[in-house]
Amino acid sequence: MTNPYVPLLFLMGVAMVLALGGLGASAVLGPKRYNRAKLEAYECGIDPTPNAIGGGRFPIKYYLVAMTFIIFDIEVVFLYPWAVDFGTLAMFGLVAMLAFLALITVPFVYEWRRGGFEWD
Repeated sequence: MTNPYVPLLFLMGVAMVLALGGLGASAVLGPKRYNRAKLEAYECGIDPTPNAIGGGRFPIKYYLVAMTFIIFDIEVVFLYPWAVDFGTLAMFGLVAMLAFLALITVPFVYEWRRGGFEWD
Protein backbone atom coordinates (compact mmCIF):
# COMPACT_ATOMS: atom_id res chain seq x y z
CA MET A 1 0.00 0.00 0.00
CA THR A 2 1.42 3.37 -1.01
CA ASN A 3 1.29 6.60 0.89
CA PRO A 4 -1.66 8.78 -0.28
CA TYR A 5 0.59 11.85 -0.33
CA VAL A 6 2.95 10.45 -2.98
CA PRO A 7 0.89 11.75 -5.97
CA LEU A 8 0.61 15.17 -4.31
CA LEU A 9 4.35 15.36 -3.71
CA PHE A 10 4.98 14.22 -7.28
CA LEU A 11 2.68 16.95 -8.63
CA MET A 12 4.40 19.57 -6.47
CA GLY A 13 7.79 18.39 -7.78
CA VAL A 14 6.63 18.62 -11.38
CA ALA A 15 5.25 22.12 -10.77
CA MET A 16 8.53 23.22 -9.17
CA VAL A 17 10.59 21.79 -12.06
CA LEU A 18 8.38 23.56 -14.62
CA ALA A 19 8.49 26.88 -12.76
CA LEU A 20 12.24 26.85 -12.23
CA GLY A 21 12.79 25.56 -15.78
CA GLY A 22 10.79 28.45 -17.21
CA LEU A 23 12.74 30.98 -15.15
CA GLY A 24 16.04 29.42 -16.12
CA ALA A 25 15.12 29.26 -19.81
CA SER A 26 14.07 32.91 -19.87
CA ALA A 27 17.33 33.91 -18.16
CA VAL A 28 19.42 31.97 -20.66
CA LEU A 29 17.43 32.54 -23.86
CA GLY A 30 15.97 36.01 -23.22
CA PRO A 31 17.30 39.21 -24.81
CA LYS A 32 19.96 41.07 -22.89
CA ARG A 33 19.86 44.54 -24.43
CA TYR A 34 19.73 46.85 -21.44
CA ASN A 35 19.84 50.62 -21.77
CA ARG A 36 19.37 53.53 -19.40
CA ALA A 37 15.62 53.82 -20.07
CA LYS A 38 14.95 50.14 -19.32
CA LEU A 39 16.86 50.24 -16.04
CA GLU A 40 15.00 53.28 -14.64
CA ALA A 41 11.91 53.06 -12.47
CA TYR A 42 8.71 53.33 -14.51
CA GLU A 43 5.98 55.72 -13.37
CA CYS A 44 3.48 55.95 -16.24
CA GLY A 45 5.96 57.64 -18.56
CA ILE A 46 6.63 60.50 -16.13
CA ASP A 47 10.01 61.07 -14.55
CA PRO A 48 9.94 59.64 -11.02
CA THR A 49 9.86 62.17 -8.20
CA PRO A 50 11.67 61.58 -4.92
CA ASN A 51 8.84 62.95 -2.77
CA ALA A 52 5.11 63.14 -3.28
CA ILE A 53 3.49 66.54 -3.70
CA GLY A 54 2.44 67.93 -0.34
CA GLY A 55 5.29 66.69 1.81
CA GLY A 56 5.00 62.96 1.19
CA ARG A 57 1.58 62.40 2.73
CA PHE A 58 -1.00 60.34 0.88
CA PRO A 59 -4.60 61.52 0.74
CA ILE A 60 -7.05 59.57 2.90
CA LYS A 61 -8.86 58.45 -0.29
CA TYR A 62 -6.26 55.73 -0.91
CA TYR A 63 -6.90 54.17 2.48
CA LEU A 64 -10.66 54.55 2.20
CA VAL A 65 -10.73 52.74 -1.15
CA ALA A 66 -8.65 49.93 0.35
CA MET A 67 -10.93 49.77 3.38
CA THR A 68 -14.02 49.61 1.14
CA PHE A 69 -12.56 46.65 -0.72
CA ILE A 70 -11.70 44.83 2.50
CA ILE A 71 -15.15 45.44 3.99
CA PHE A 72 -16.95 44.14 0.90
CA ASP A 73 -14.59 41.18 0.72
CA ILE A 74 -15.18 40.20 4.35
CA GLU A 75 -18.90 40.67 3.94
CA VAL A 76 -19.08 38.35 0.94
CA VAL A 77 -16.83 35.76 2.59
CA PHE A 78 -19.24 35.49 5.52
CA LEU A 79 -22.58 36.07 3.77
CA TYR A 80 -22.18 33.50 1.00
CA PRO A 81 -21.72 30.40 3.22
CA TRP A 82 -24.48 31.66 5.50
CA ALA A 83 -26.87 31.96 2.56
CA VAL A 84 -25.98 28.47 1.32
CA ASP A 85 -26.60 26.85 4.71
CA PHE A 86 -29.40 29.13 5.93
CA GLY A 87 -31.92 26.29 6.36
CA THR A 88 -29.86 24.31 8.89
CA LEU A 89 -28.68 27.33 10.88
CA ALA A 90 -32.24 28.42 11.67
CA MET A 91 -32.72 31.19 14.24
CA PHE A 92 -29.16 31.06 15.58
CA GLY A 93 -27.77 31.74 12.09
CA LEU A 94 -30.18 34.62 11.57
CA VAL A 95 -29.26 36.28 14.87
CA ALA A 96 -25.53 35.75 14.27
CA MET A 97 -25.75 37.24 10.78
CA LEU A 98 -27.77 40.24 11.99
CA ALA A 99 -25.11 40.85 14.64
CA PHE A 100 -22.40 40.57 11.98
CA LEU A 101 -24.21 43.01 9.71
CA ALA A 102 -24.63 45.43 12.61
CA LEU A 103 -20.88 45.25 13.29
CA ILE A 104 -19.94 45.60 9.64
CA THR A 105 -21.93 48.85 9.35
CA VAL A 106 -19.47 50.59 11.71
CA PRO A 107 -16.69 50.85 9.08
CA PHE A 108 -19.27 51.84 6.45
CA VAL A 109 -20.47 54.72 8.62
CA TYR A 110 -16.87 55.77 9.34
CA GLU A 111 -16.01 55.74 5.66
CA TRP A 112 -19.19 57.60 4.74
CA ARG A 113 -18.43 60.35 7.26
CA ARG A 114 -14.83 60.63 5.99
CA GLY A 115 -16.08 61.09 2.41
CA GLY A 116 -15.01 57.75 1.03
CA PHE A 117 -18.06 57.37 -1.20
CA GLU A 118 -17.67 60.79 -2.87
CA TRP A 119 -15.79 60.32 -6.13
CA ASP A 120 -14.49 63.70 -7.26
